[in-house]
Amino acid sequence: METPLTNGAVIGVDLGGTKLSAGLFDSRDELVAREHTLVGGLSQEQLVDALAQAVGKLIEQTEEKVVAAGFGVPTTFDQRTGIAVQAANLPIHNLPLRDVLTQRTGLPIFLDNDANVAALAEQRKGAGAAAGVTDLIMVTLGTGYGGGIVIDGRVVAGHIGAGAELGHMSIDHAGLPCVSPNCPGVGCIETYAGGTALARDAQLLVEREPDGALARAVADGFEARGETVLRLAKAGDASCLALFQEMGERLGTAFYSLVNIFNPQMIAVGGGMSPALDLLLPIATDIVRRRALAPGNDYVQIVKAAYGPDAGMVGAALMARDGAHALQVA
Repeated sequence: METPLTNGAVIGVDLGGTKLSAGLFDSRDELVAREHTLVGGLSQEQLVDALAQAVGKLIEQTEEKVVAAGFGVPTTFDQRTGIAVQAANLPIHNLPLRDVLTQRTGLPIFLDNDANVAALAEQRKGAGAAAGVTDLIMVTLGTGYGGGIVIDGRVVAGHIGAGAELGHMSIDHAGLPCVSPNCPGVGCIETYAGGTALARDAQLLVEREPDGALARAVADGFEARGETVLRLAKAGDASCLALFQEMGERLGTAFYSLVNIFNPQMIAVGGGMSPALDLLLPIATDIVRRRALAPGNDYVQIVKAAYGPDAGMVGAALMARDGAHALQVA
């Protein structure tokens, strides 16, 4: 008797700018095997090879039937066709990824933006699950600013799946050009919040205050980057604290627009800048409480995300499970 699609194992794959993380989840949705691969500098063809090979290696590690694979990829998608349209930090352009991976793996393939699937993981398994929320926005604050939207337990990404590009919400119509080479916008929050923005602001601080604590640290061999700025801020340096104050206010400005538009129960914030959230989130939350419309301004919870680097992998597996179920009942 053939294994029902909902009862077998699924695979979740999270593709980042420098590494690939893949996990095999059994029929009880327990993680039973992992694969990690460095992908920095690979061509589009090599990236596809790496994705297919990771799935193949995981299939070999289980006796259960693998019924589907999900992929979180940092690109915009056209879900009508399964085409990965463009990526900010990977050489992916108009790639028919769903068809290619279906052919290479022999599995039903489900695809979405990496931040969207991370949001799904946070809502179902992370901070959202702990609080019992169904409507959650996840913001990923790392090198840049990304995010995903879950409404009524489902990822929301627009009519053809190309939406929820939260990093490209403009907070200044006459602002700086977006740091993403594929975005024609100006004033995008991605340009003002995240590791790249903090490094830029830190360098400007060094030039502005050549005798300041950050400039002295740079002279001692430290980089003018997030880790150095955070260390000095936590030690009480007023200028470094001011950088986080400014970034927290920028985040709050973006957050209160999200609150006004979506009225989420929760905004969960994670990513590589998580060590700085103790400084940033109180500032951002204060902006939301004061500037977002009532009653959403007081209703929304703004918290640290519960998941770390596994969020995309877990979310991709959840998407694969959902997709397998949909195929089963169709």
